[in-house]
Amino acid sequence: MTDTTISPRGGVPERPSLDGLEETWARRWQSDGTYAFDRTKERSDVYAIDTPPPTVSGELHMGHVFSYTHTDTVARFQRMRGRTVFYPMGWDDNGLPTERRVQNVYGVRPDPALPYDGDWRPPAAPVDDAARKNPTAISRRNFIELCELLTVEDEKAFEALWRRLGLSVDWSLTYTTIGSAARAASQRAFLRNLARGEAYQAEAPTLWDVGYGTAVAQAELEDRERPGAYHRLRFTGPDGREVLIDTTRPELLPACVALVCHPDDERYADLVGAAARTPVFGVEVPVRAHPLADPAKGTGIAMVCTFGDLTDVTWWRELRLDTRVVIGRDGRLLPEPPAGVPAEPYAALAGQTVNGARRTLVELLADAGDLVGEPRSITHPVKFYERGDRPLEIVSTRQWYLRNGGRDAGLREELLARGRELRWVPEHMRHRYEHWVGGLTGDWLVSRQRFFGVPVPVWYRLDDAGEPDWSHPLTADEAMLPIDPTSEPPPGYEESQRGEPGGFSGDPDVLDTWATSSLTPQIVGGWETDPDLFARVFPMDLRPQGHDIIRTWLFATVARSHLEHGALPWHTAVLSGWILDPDRKKMSKSKGNVVTPMALLERNGSDAVRYWAANGKPGLDLAFDPAQVKVGRRLATKLLNASRFALGLGAADALRAAATQPLDTAMLAELSGVVATATTAFDGYDHTAALMATEAFFWRFCDDYIELVKERAYGTGPAADSARAALATALSVQLRLFAPVLPFVTEEVWSWWRYGSVHRSPWPTTYEVGHAMGAPGDPELLRLATDALGQVRRAKSERKLSMKADVPLAEALGPAAVLDQLGAVADDLRAAGRIAKLDLLPDRTTELVIACAF
Repeated sequence: MTDTTISPRGGVPERPSLDGLEETWARRWQSDGTYAFDRTKERSDVYAIDTPPPTVSGELHMGHVFSYTHTDTVARFQRMRGRTVFYPMGWDDNGLPTERRVQNVYGVRPDPALPYDGDWRPPAAPVDDAARKNPTAISRRNFIELCELLTVEDEKAFEALWRRLGLSVDWSLTYTTIGSAARAASQRAFLRNLARGEAYQAEAPTLWDVGYGTAVAQAELEDRERPGAYHRLRFTGPDGREVLIDTTRPELLPACVALVCHPDDERYADLVGAAARTPVFGVEVPVRAHPLADPAKGTGIAMVCTFGDLTDVTWWRELRLDTRVVIGRDGRLLPEPPAGVPAEPYAALAGQTVNGARRTLVELLADAGDLVGEPRSITHPVKFYERGDRPLEIVSTRQWYLRNGGRDAGLREELLARGRELRWVPEHMRHRYEHWVGGLTGDWLVSRQRFFGVPVPVWYRLDDAGEPDWSHPLTADEAMLPIDPTSEPPPGYEESQRGEPGGFSGDPDVLDTWATSSLTPQIVGGWETDPDLFARVFPMDLRPQGHDIIRTWLFATVARSHLEHGALPWHTAVLSGWILDPDRKKMSKSKGNVVTPMALLERNGSDAVRYWAANGKPGLDLAFDPAQVKVGRRLATKLLNASRFALGLGAADALRAAATQPLDTAMLAELSGVVATATTAFDGYDHTAALMATEAFFWRFCDDYIELVKERAYGTGPAADSARAALATALSVQLRLFAPVLPFVTEEVWSWWRYGSVHRSPWPTTYEVGHAMGAPGDPELLRLATDALGQVRRAKSERKLSMKADVPLAEALGPAAVLDQLGAVADDLRAAGRIAKLDLLPDRTTELVIACAF
């Protein structure tokens, strides 16, 4: 395999430097098409990567550098193995993170009731906190345009960083999750889900983020420890019996629809089937039994509210309880009480925030004598949207769902089987997938009440009273996609009929960003738009991603591909860990311990940062260590200087000659083992093991082998020719072994003496190294010579002599067989150690000892 363009050799510079290599080679790779995907190749010659599209809502961080470097090493290795690599880059630019960033940067908020203003312009510079707290209302369309404007600028910065890092992406394959192709693919998949009965709409209890004003899915939840308090409330049972209830949410008392105890709890067995009255409101509620009630929690009997938490939803559904919703989408108590709740006591709560209503109701309970004792402070887990900053509420809303096995045992088993079919790296990550799928309690909620996203592609007929027919949504033909139902009429209707009785209304919601991101293989692979390309890349070979989004991105992609194609979307999933700070805490913006990648890359060089990243194995967390970055720069610098030295000895002209001397063939024999180790490691997606083996050999090569042979290599004759031939082969092989991790310095050195790009050159093989050996080699001979030279160096060091100091006499003692071996490299040892006379004294010691006389 050769480069697409035969670049001329540049010659060895007098003073090689790492500075400026990134700019030089990034431009050359782009102009030469070094990483261009060849779509004429058969599927068996293609290696396709489903690259994670990073969220465009701020700056990239070291976690991105860490995981994307891992993926890039795979891409480079596979390219050198002869595959044409399908390596796209996407930007995940729709959804809540982008909206929040736009709101914070420009101090605006979207208001769908406002008309579009074509003359409106955003502030020229980011606004201050005062403007963020009092945002300017703009139309939905103006807000979307502002989102598009900011994401374009963010994407430019992201691409600049990726190019600086040296990702071998084919930039002609770039896509965005809000782009036309992505919107069409996302809507097409949704409409097909709908046609097959996999997508459905339902009015149901919904996890609701008050701050964002939208529904969220189970996969987007996280528990956060928050302070709270248990309040003990006195309910009244039959015959005036006191029934005590502990709750952290007394403000939901008007939403109470039942009391629940465990079926085996004898304390309340006589109450089951009876009724109790709520304090303050005096509403009669049934007492029921359910196995989820915990006898050891609180008083052992709980009030069920619609809806306080997910357990309330389960009880409400399974016990078929009444519904009394009191919290609205704005996070405030509704202005009117639910049916059956008296208006007079409720009036004190109407319109209040949750916290305000809690304080008021506690006062009412105390005044009525129904608050038993003082509230008891606790710390407990509270559900949050993973990107939100306010606790979630559960409100009743109409939403779109996709079936995911949460309520379908058959589909659940099919998706578990897909997980077992997938190759996991590391293997134990499969258990996280199975735990998630096995624990699903409902289908995937995919609609969002936001703006900058892929519109739900349906409309609804309006009856003569102007009410929508939810049961029979109007859909578009796939040829019309992408569409926006809020600005385009359905087939057979005119825009003038929007909102009119007998006309139509467009669905105002957008799809969850994961509902689009779960289709990245289809989007970038040209599903239904480029059948030839899709046949060459799907199913893809690799999905690299973080282990923390197995439950979202990985599972959702598997589910969508299973439903649409009846197959996995890729063959292998490689999971990366988190980046930790030096105190081994996860790096995050909220903790203020994030390191900015671009400054680090500019200060240390991209190869040095990639070296640090490659020291992290798949699935394991890695602490950010500036010292490790410095080791990487030292390695890259040594690669420059050692290569310059070897080429200065004439190695370039000896590349195809055979190495015949014992020490040379010994070095190549060891190198052959390194090639085998690195190849096996890369095949197993263990870039760290490949790097460790290559690096360990490289330092021995520089510190020992070069020192042992340089005097001989300076000379003439067959022995010198052998040294130069061995140096040439070793340099060529090591540059290619390092290339996936250190792309810039290896390309620079390759350009001094070889044609084309190192990254389009064939991966080294043991056959290639063996072919360069004119005689069999024994790696032990190199280790023996290294040991002997090391003892000479220690002797000089102990006497505080220069390594260039002469040794008048050295005696080699050891077993006869060992000294026979040493005799084969005695000339090189004498030259490297500057030994005037070397005597071999067999069988004086059990191990090799070099005694030096000065």
